[in-house]
Amino acid sequence: MLSEETIDCAVSESRQGGQTVAELFEQQASLTPDKTAVITSEGRLTYRELDQRSNQLARHLQGLGIHPEVLTAVAVERSAEMVVALLAILKAGGAYVPIDPTFPAQRIAWMIEDSQTPVILATERTKSALPDAGRKVILLDSDADQIERNPACPAVPTASDRNLAYVIYTSGSTGKPKGVMIEHRNLQNFFAGMDDVIGRAPGVWLAVTSISFDISMLELLWTLTRGFCVVIHGDEGTQTIPAEIREFGVTHMQCTPSLARMIALQQQGLRALGSMQKLLLGGEALPLSVAQHLRTVFHGAMFNMYGPTETTVWSTTSPVGENPTSISIGKPIRNTQVYVLDGALRVVGPGVAGDLFIGGEGVARGYWQRPVLTSERFFSDPFLAGNRIYRTGDIVRLHPDGNLEFLGRSDFQVKLRGFRIEIGEIESALESLPTVAQAVVTAREFQSAGEPEDKRLVAYIVAKGGCPPSQAELRTAMMRALPEYMVPSHFVVLDSLPLTSNGKIDRSALPNPAANESRSSEIPQNDFEKVIAHAWQEALGTDHVGLDQNFFDLGAHSLMLAEVHIQLQQSFCQEISLVDLFQFPTVRALAAHLSGRAPTSPVNGRAQRRLAARQRQTEKDNE
Repeated sequence: MLSEETIDCAVSESRQGGQTVAELFEQQASLTPDKTAVITSEGRLTYRELDQRSNQLARHLQGLGIHPEVLTAVAVERSAEMVVALLAILKAGGAYVPIDPTFPAQRIAWMIEDSQTPVILATERTKSALPDAGRKVILLDSDADQIERNPACPAVPTASDRNLAYVIYTSGSTGKPKGVMIEHRNLQNFFAGMDDVIGRAPGVWLAVTSISFDISMLELLWTLTRGFCVVIHGDEGTQTIPAEIREFGVTHMQCTPSLARMIALQQQGLRALGSMQKLLLGGEALPLSVAQHLRTVFHGAMFNMYGPTETTVWSTTSPVGENPTSISIGKPIRNTQVYVLDGALRVVGPGVAGDLFIGGEGVARGYWQRPVLTSERFFSDPFLAGNRIYRTGDIVRLHPDGNLEFLGRSDFQVKLRGFRIEIGEIESALESLPTVAQAVVTAREFQSAGEPEDKRLVAYIVAKGGCPPSQAELRTAMMRALPEYMVPSHFVVLDSLPLTSNGKIDRSALPNPAANESRSSEIPQNDFEKVIAHAWQEALGTDHVGLDQNFFDLGAHSLMLAEVHIQLQQSFCQEISLVDLFQFPTVRALAAHLSGRAPTSPVNGRAQRRLAARQRQTEKDNE
């Protein structure tokens, strides 16, 4: 076996204990029973109340046959009931499967069928999203009286740290999502690693992440085993985050760089971020410019976080200094090994690019009911006997100081707005349409008004038959089949796909989608139209938006929409609903709607200056 010096890996101290997450929470609840555990828009729960309510539901679930290695689906909106449900499943001994109720019905049905979950936890609001799959559905609100008949004392513990805690579904290259199996011991080690990075001193944590995204485990479970007060951000959109930070005195938050950048676009957002103590950024690459911008107001502890779902949330971390000049994904957390290997699984030297493999206590059991796929991605550690490693598919470089630099992917997987996406799943969904013969999807970068590159999905299709589908038809079909974050921003119809000399698709020869978009001959005329067009152009990274071009057909996504919403509210002297931006997706339609209810001048001084500056820049560029 090679020495640690030879393989250039980082190994930390041994793992402690063997408790389940349920036991860790119960210990904390006994220490701080009267402390506020959860805050939602509907009220608060103390640790005692959360403990008792989750005990009652756990006993109810045990009566329905939930025990170790049995999965239970959770399809609940962001609420106190969501937290109660997660803890109850763990206390009953089972493992939970998080399901976002906003996912397309086809995807939800697949997850429920594949996981073979006998019980689904839902509410009156979310039950309509569930398929008629012959499963027992418990409505946490309507069935509350029946659940509350159970004793509030702890359920009899049945799980060990070697049992499953959750199975979370990620995008799959074969066209179907795949479930990653995480055990209690994986989570326990992750929690200990976060103790080292963040510290155990409790504070107020704003939880903004969907439970279908694994970084929510830090926000909801690590926090509640460490005595935090957890504020559950609701479904109102990101514009309420600054107010929540101020109202509840939030000290800690974790989010993607995309979300942090969007919050920082608001002046009140910058001030709110600056009031916190600790900020964790992860789920996608952290652009240096975003880190530098945040550091102008945020002087607390900032971390860049990295880790695939298969190695339990975060595997490496890097503190971001006050004046960052480069970005690293850092060093491994405790009980974690990182190897940079070549194609023959030989260690490459410092400074040489290679494939990143991760080993240690965080490595998942594998993929749910996917033994072949598990064997392709999980291996016996060739350097540490009895250890397992996971092939991440990421290309990195190990620096002499032990920090890792992320360079990109070795396959067709991408990270977009924090979500991991297998390109093959989108291509499969497109090629299942009767109007599509072939489809290729790529992630391309667009430059937006001096901001860091904005990565968007672009679909290139060859139509079947003589009449190619429209952008609207393709987008509608994809929204029915895939989550919003997996729907391409651009659809480009080609006569044929470009090929290399050996007959493979030449992805480097696929055209820029901007070159295939029609340009409207009508340009904005009045102030309303100019301000709206300017906001769209900045978000989309283009120099032209026609009066009748659809915002979403031009490549907009949900975070971009929120960014435009913030800018328009700052520019116009009136409240604007996000619904308006969906209902009036062209410059002409939105301008007519807003001008029809404007009291006086539509544009404030700041917006006038922004318009004048852009006009001067355009004139300069045309010289």
